[in-house]
Amino acid sequence: MAKEPLKIDFEDEVEIAGETYTQITMRPPKGKDLRNISHIPHPIDRDLTLVSNLCGLNATPEDFDEADAKVVLDLQKALKSFL
Repeated sequence: MAKEPLKIDFEDEVEIAGETYTQITMRPPKGKDLRNISHIPHPIDRDLTLVSNLCGLNATPEDFDEADAKVVLDLQKALKSFL
């Protein structure tokens, strides 16, 4: 049974790659999503690239550098719930 997309709500507005969000929806990853990030050596960069792809954010790992750590961890937690 396929998992449903997750909605991640933020207490405050979050800016990522020049866009502002109060909620982000993450779709479940597919095998091709994992293959597309397999060349990225650093695990955090791999996670953030996958998060960006699954959420349609068009963001690089560097775009998450100024985001609050809790936001990054919430996004990683949502990702891990699928894996």
